[in-house]
Order: sequence, then C-alpha cells, then structure tokens
Amino acid sequence: MSFQLLPPLSFPCKVAGIDVGSNAIRMLIASFEGPGRLRPLVSRRMPVRLGHDVFLSGALTPEAMEAGVAALQGFRDLLDAQGVTHLRAVATSAVREAGNGEDFASMVASRTGIPLEVIGGAEEARLVHAALRWRVPMGHQRWVAADLGGGSVEVSLVDADGILWSESHAMGSVRLLEELSGVGDEPGRFQNLLTEYLGALHLPLVTERYRPVGFLATGGNIEALAKLAGGPADRRGCIRLPLASLRTLIQALARMSFRQRIEAYGLREDRADVILPAAMVYERLATLAGVDEVRVPNVGLREGLVLDLVERLANPDARDSRREQQVVSACLTLGRKYLLDEPHARQVTDLALSLFDQLQDLHQLERGDRVVLTAAALLHDVGTFVSTKRHHRHSHYLIQHSELPGLDGDDQVLAALVARFHRKSEPSPRHPEMACLAQEDQVRVQRLAGLLRLADALDREHRQVVRSVRARVRKDALELQVEGSGDLCLERWAVARKGGYLATLFNLALRVDGVA
Repeated sequence: MSFQLLPPLSFPCKVAGIDVGSNAIRMLIASFEGPGRLRPLVSRRMPVRLGHDVFLSGALTPEAMEAGVAALQGFRDLLDAQGVTHLRAVATSAVREAGNGEDFASMVASRTGIPLEVIGGAEEARLVHAALRWRVPMGHQRWVAADLGGGSVEVSLVDADGILWSESHAMGSVRLLEELSGVGDEPGRFQNLLTEYLGALHLPLVTERYRPVGFLATGGNIEALAKLAGGPADRRGCIRLPLASLRTLIQALARMSFRQRIEAYGLREDRADVILPAAMVYERLATLAGVDEVRVPNVGLREGLVLDLVERLANPDARDSRREQQVVSACLTLGRKYLLDEPHARQVTDLALSLFDQLQDLHQLERGDRVVLTAAALLHDVGTFVSTKRHHRHSHYLIQHSELPGLDGDDQVLAALVARFHRKSEPSPRHPEMACLAQEDQVRVQRLAGLLRLADALDREHRQVVRSVRARVRKDALELQVEGSGDLCLERWAVARKGGYLATLFNLALRVDGVA
C-alpha cells in the first residue's frame, strides 16, 4: 500500500509519525479513539546520523543516505505489520540543508513507498507545539519552548492557543560538535569555545511584557539529561530538571572523555558525543528565559506529527481555524517588533478577508490562500520600520526572512510577494520575483495582491472610517458599495485609482457605489 493516497479516517485508527532528523530517525505508531486521544503503541529509534558532514560539506554522504533508506525500509515493514493506514514522515535540517536532500527524498519514496516531506523550522515548531499542548496544561500564560535537534534549535514563545514568536537557530548538537571538533578532547577547552559560540543566542521577546512562566524543553538529549539528574515526573510524565542540576551535569560531562561518558552514564555512542553541546544550548536558553528549572515533557516532533495528522483528517475546519489564529498571532508579534501601525493592519486585513469571502466565485482561490492573504495584509506595511520610501520592498524582505509559524516555506514566499505588490507596480511575470514561480502561483499572487490593493485603498489615510464594503459581480462589472463615517471621498478616490487592478484581472469594469 502507498501512503500517497490515504483512505478516509475513521476511529479507532492506527497512525504513525516519522521524524528523519540529523542525529537519528524516529518513528511513533499510535492508536486513536478520537482526536487528541492518543495511545502510543510502538516507538522506534535508528541511530542514523544523516547530519554527518552535511553542515560542513553541504551534502548527505552516500553511506548516510543508504543507511537512512535501510532504516525507513525497516520502519515500512513494521508499519505494514501493524496495519497502519495513515502516516506523515518529515525530514528536518540535515535533509533541508543538503544539496542532495531532494535526491534522498526521492530514494526514500521509490524504495520504501514512504513520502518524505522536508519541512522548515517554523513548521517543526508548530508540530512540537501541538505535542506540548497535548501534554502540558499551558493555559493563557506564556512559555519559552526549545526543541533541539542535530542541526538546529527551534525556540518559541508559546501559550495554549499557539506560537507568538519562533526562531530557528543553526545550533543543533551535531552541527556544533562537527563545527567545533577541531579543539580536540582537551578538558575544558571545548566547553569554553562552546560558551563563546552560544553567546550569540538571544531571546528578543523575553521582556517584562512577555515574561514567560516556564521553560519547556524537547529532544532526545534533554530527556537523557533529565534521567541522569533523576528528577521526578509528574502524573502527566513531565520531569522537572532544576537549572542548578543541569549546570552540575555540564561540569561533569565537560571533564569526561567520550568513552568516560559511556562508561559512567551508560550513554549510547551517538548520544555521548553530542550531549554536552546540547546541555549547554538548553542551559543558555533557560538562563535567557529567566527560569530556575527546565520542564521536560517527554514528547516531541513524532507526537506532534500524529496529533496534527489526526486533527487534520478528522476535523479539518478546526485545524485550519487554529492555523489561521496562529498566523495572526505570529504576524502581530512580528509587526509589533517593527512598530507596525496595528489598527491600520487589522482594518486592511478585515476588509481584505471580507472581499475574499464575498468574491469567492470570482477568484476561485482556496482556504489556504486566505491564510496567505491574512499574513500579507497584516504585514504589508511592516517595511516602514526600515524606511517609508519603497517600504513595500522592505516588507517583502522582512516577511520572507522571518519565522512565521503556521505558514510553510512556499506560502511564506507568496505572502511576502503579495505584500510586495500592495502598492506601486502591479505583479507581473516580468518581475524577477514572479518569474521564478510556477504559473499557478503567479496567478495566486496576482489575485491576492488585487484583493490587498483594494482593501488598502479603503483605508488610504489609516483612519479606519470604512465600516464595511459589499462586493458583487454583475454583468461586466465589479461593483462595490462602501459604508462608513463621513463622506469617504478620499477612500472612493483611492479605490478608483488603486483598486482597479483586481477588476482588470477578470476583464471587468470597476464601479464604486454605482459610479464607474
């Protein structure tokens, strides 16, 4: 059976999540009686270090690729034996950064039948958050969450509703080990170099306004460290690791050689070499968060994969709604960082989404496009932080190069382009940014930019005087009826001057309150 075409989901069911990481490949098979009602059945880990040499050479080695495919073939046999019908398999930083990462994904698909999806740091953080939300009662309080893998660490500010801010740092345990491996095994020298290297880690949003109540750490290394420290687990399986105990462990590990760590702590070989840099990353982040303990919930990407998969298949509306809320939260947090005019951003977004919904029969875009429009509308003016002049181009850059949980990489590129074309020139295949897109994505950008240009014109002076706009297509015209306070002359003028692009896309005339 191929997992490319999944049968409809019915409960009870068996699903699986596979995490193809930089230091190991992991799989979780779980049963579900309903959404969120997860019962782990089988957990497997294969010590395949795909990240070996990737972060220095930029490519997966043939040996690592073969080992990865072999591990996944073994997983595939187990999936079949267990009768798993639904699966999501993802690859993170090692495959993402490798120049031959797509070749590896193709090898996996052709030889195992497992579709391997390469995800970005923002999607990784979103999936880990799904697991944290299931395991930890976060409420509306804010927490710092850190998920450390072999190639990167995803750091987020979260609550039960979603991710307020997220950032991916290229400071995974395998990457740090290989980049700093030249210091040899001298006692203390590796630790000192790591301390200096990790000085670049910061949590810019941890301020009095966003003071976290706790620090949640995920990943195999922190689970191993928590067990070494012997911290008690609560009834949910979450271990509390005092920061003082973590620092004591760091000092002990730093004095030991690779072999001494294996002998003293019973660590696996592929854990013993990376556990010190991992411990120091967690310690640095916990210190920046201002906490005195690390909470280790013993869940991670695999649990997030199966929870999200079941929710997506069983209740797509709820999942899409949560995704939209997460995008709004992430965009507003980013916007506030750059002193965004939030009332204007919200007004333009509300008007753009209203037009999107009313004109569905015209533009024929999908719900995912609505999320792209939301991000573009909220952040279309974020570039004014750099300069008012040509701010649309600065907005394009800031959106494209920021972490926005809820948007995958392709959608973030489109959102940045839609914001880029909210003013001045209209999107055209002649623009270099558009020329590299597939034809269908060019059409998406054009139609979404048309909606955004129209909505932005309706708040031309940033005064929020338009209460609503009614839109319909009749005969050969796009008709708009604008309601608000005052005479709205300036807004109607702006719509006539700037809003006609959407109508032009569909060979329609534009009429505002009956005037062409």
